[in-house]
Amino acid sequence: MILIFTLVPTSFLTIAEKNGKKQTETLHNFYTSKVRENSKIDTSDFNPASIDFSEIEITADKGKKENERIKRLPGQPKVEFKQYGGYVTVDRSAGRAYYYYFVEAHHSPRSSPLLLWLNGGCSSLGFGAMEEVGPFRVHSDARTLYLNNFSWNHAANVLFLESPAGVGFSYSNRSADLKSTGDRRSAVDNYNFLVNWLERFPEYKDRDFYIAGESYGGHYIPQLAQTILYHNQNPNHINNTIINLKGIIFGNPTINDETDLKGMYEYYESHALISRQTLDRILRYCDFTDSGNGLSTQCLIGILESERNTAALDVYNIYAPTCNTSPTNQAMNFDPCTDQYVHAYLNRPEVQQALHANITKIPYDWQACSKVIGEWQDSPATVIPLLKDLIAAGLRVWIYSGDLDGRVPVTSTKLSINLLKLNQTTPWLPWYLDGQVGGYTQIYEGNLTFTTVRGAGHEVPSYQPSRALFLIKHFLHGKHLPTSTNLTLFSSSHY
Repeated sequence: MILIFTLVPTSFLTIAEKNGKKQTETLHNFYTSKVRENSKIDTSDFNPASIDFSEIEITADKGKKENERIKRLPGQPKVEFKQYGGYVTVDRSAGRAYYYYFVEAHHSPRSSPLLLWLNGGCSSLGFGAMEEVGPFRVHSDARTLYLNNFSWNHAANVLFLESPAGVGFSYSNRSADLKSTGDRRSAVDNYNFLVNWLERFPEYKDRDFYIAGESYGGHYIPQLAQTILYHNQNPNHINNTIINLKGIIFGNPTINDETDLKGMYEYYESHALISRQTLDRILRYCDFTDSGNGLSTQCLIGILESERNTAALDVYNIYAPTCNTSPTNQAMNFDPCTDQYVHAYLNRPEVQQALHANITKIPYDWQACSKVIGEWQDSPATVIPLLKDLIAAGLRVWIYSGDLDGRVPVTSTKLSINLLKLNQTTPWLPWYLDGQVGGYTQIYEGNLTFTTVRGAGHEVPSYQPSRALFLIKHFLHGKHLPTSTNLTLFSSSHY
């Protein structure tokens, strides 16, 4: 295949880059590199049995935990829960270390589950913690914080991981690492981090464990889950570590390249962003399969028409304002300039000191999405085989979709789920929170649940925080979302 977006006029790209959020720009750019003709990215399936895990070793200092407790972040309101931040070495010989930020549950931290949050190749500290599911949000002064009343540590102990090296505060002393990473190395490092973090926080070793995230986390999450199951079955390989993995949940995830792209254009047409003629041209002439033989001129014409029509929008929430409009014109009470506030806050020296971050004084600013990582080495064209294996293993698997995201939209996810060929056990029904439709849900055989979140974009908890917290509570409790206003297990008043 050839690069499908490079022919877009520069003026349109400039508008899109100015308006778009950095996490979603990164996803867009990565897709373009994967579909380029003669791309060097390995798109073969992920299989932990074929990966060399010899680099994994126990490196964590068990005495470091209390040294990594964060007493208080600059500008932070008073809270009762504990928070920690620091580094875990994932490769001693390379000097590769991952940064984590951890918040205990508001209530009953000793019995609440452990939830790992992974963003899609961008910072889980900047996006996940500071903009989505963490306990604080950054004010527009970029100096003070305010409480997120819908933080997911109302439901679990939440661990945020900046992965891979080169993302956020995570680093490697071997410069070649930043030019040769990919899905497989990320899975090895993420697993190595987790094993060592549990040595530092041993009280969580037997705790119910879940993995959550979004976007390209659609790769990271099932790959890490499969790696955990693989090593659980081979406990003598690494310190006899058994991780009590119970389930995974991910939002607007990249699952299958072909259906991700096809569903995106179908979403554009169904939401009046492109014409039916443009969609017909793309579906007829574009081959988005991994084995495609290139894109015809007619295909490129259709893609250019689509790009021209959507370039001035933030396609990751097609109805949201962009940061070049008045910050007071917010969609769903989410300030579109939040990225800028977070960037400024996390680059303040006193903030980094409080977080126990940037201890090696990396020679670049903290960035939400990395500018130092080079070519990605491997990225499977699909994670459908992994999802099948995880479902067969009895894990709880939930997929949610913000219905205003145009980049990995609900149409893409539904097409991908169809590839699993699972029977539906419930009809497509609305679910409710406080008497209002929160979205729609459907359950499949094998403990798979798919749900939409009404009025949310790509980063669901940013735009619909109460619905996102409602959803994660039901997931963690193994309860179906209420499809009647009389069946609500939790309400927003409980937060």
